[in-house]
Amino acid sequence: MNPENNWSVPNGRIRTSDQEREKIAEILRAAMAEGRLNLEEGEERLAAAYAAKYRDDLRPLTADLPDGGRRALADTPEARQATRRHLSRHAGFVVFVGLVLTGIWALSHAVFFWPAIPLFFLVMGLARHAGMRRRGFGHPYAERLAPWNAPGHR
Repeated sequence: MNPENNWSVPNGRIRTSDQEREKIAEILRAAMAEGRLNLEEGEERLAAAYAAKYRDDLRPLTADLPDGGRRALADTPEARQATRRHLSRHAGFVVFVGLVLTGIWALSHAVFFWPAIPLFFLVMGLARHAGMRRRGFGHPYAERLAPWNAPGHR
């Protein structure tokens, strides 16, 4: 191995991507809309987000916001609409599978209604999906947040 071609990470710092910068900017805009940041402070943080070179430069920009700013992002109209869309897709899938299983049961002339067993688990999963939004979890943006910006990450 040639020591001149050693591409190790300097000081453990990892460069950030445009997508990660944009996600932080989106969080900051949502916090500004919510009133947690005034216009001047929000613009300063946005400029710092777009100028950031490393991931650890982004973390302090949302550290003082509740839940790292994810709560404000989850309460945007776009996030609410996306959550409703995901929930309706899930419900449609459960109904479709339920109809298919019930049709198979009817064609098999079985006495015991065996589709009740898989339908129970499908409906429980749907109920959990629906309940997660009420408890503040499960919004689609949570999946897209970088792990390094998650609350409790060091």
